[in-house]
Amino acid sequence: MSPRASGSATSATSASVAEQPTDTESIVTAGQGRRRGEGRAAARRSANSGPDRSAGRSRASTIIVTAVLVVVALYFLIPVYWVVVAATKTTGDLFGTFGFWFAPTFALWDNLGQVLTYGDGIFLRWLGNSVLYAGVGALIATYFAAAGGYALAKYEFRGRNAVFGTILGGVLVPGTATALPLFLLFSQMGLANTYWSVLLPSLVSPFGLFLCRIYAQATVDTSLMEAARLDGASELRIFHTLGLRILTPALVTVFLFQLVGIWNNYFLPLVMLSDVDKFPVTLGLNNWLSQTDRLPEFYQLTTGGVLLSIIPLVIAMVVLQRFWRGGLTEGSVK
Repeated sequence: MSPRASGSATSATSASVAEQPTDTESIVTAGQGRRRGEGRAAARRSANSGPDRSAGRSRASTIIVTAVLVVVALYFLIPVYWVVVAATKTTGDLFGTFGFWFAPTFALWDNLGQVLTYGDGIFLRWLGNSVLYAGVGALIATYFAAAGGYALAKYEFRGRNAVFGTILGGVLVPGTATALPLFLLFSQMGLANTYWSVLLPSLVSPFGLFLCRIYAQATVDTSLMEAARLDGASELRIFHTLGLRILTPALVTVFLFQLVGIWNNYFLPLVMLSDVDKFPVTLGLNNWLSQTDRLPEFYQLTTGGVLLSIIPLVIAMVVLQRFWRGGLTEGSVK
């Protein structure tokens, strides 16, 4: 073999040897790859599990908080469960069987049929009255609260804090304290025993105005309003196109609070109304309950009516709760 060929072979052998990694380099490379893989896996687990919320929590505190939440949930759900079970029983089974379990005779459909047909369908009229009082009252009260809260939050005028303090004082006054003065006032105006006597007091929500003012201060940007003014928008248009949309989570909260409050209101209709046809469902069911001493079958009507009366509130809560999840934290992080 010539020296030139021998040199070429030696160079090729050296190159091939240089290209092959040593054992140490292989171990290092494998370790780096493994660490990169573990890092990517940890990143995926972190992304899937969300932010770490365990800081400052102990196992004991988690157990205590969970136990308290379970007790609170049971406190609210057990009465509803009892109503569902009681609505499936006859009067005899209602008092002769265990209260928190179903009777051998399932009488739910018979009870509901009696509720809907008794007295020429008077329950449906009561239910419609409650929808009128609660639906219209809550809707208008929410609009007034939004308008008042928006104005108190975004406009500067003399006496603004005094007006807000006066309105906020209405939160401290219970509705039962104003029922009798309102009855005397409406009697002088000729509005007693009318739909207006129950509807008009429901159009004001001091708590709703307070909530809308606080929320408007935090979320409605003044620069956004100024930009709308530069574009030629009037103040009413700014409120209806920008303000109401931004205030949607607060408006839903006010609407639900007002809806439930008016729906469950008993004392004001009791004072204002004497015509059975104008009764809301709460007053009508109490009228049935007062007759159970001499007519025990009214127990079935009352339990079935209570079950039907909570369905609209459940539907409203389920339909509107997505606005809470979607917007109550809106504007908190910039």
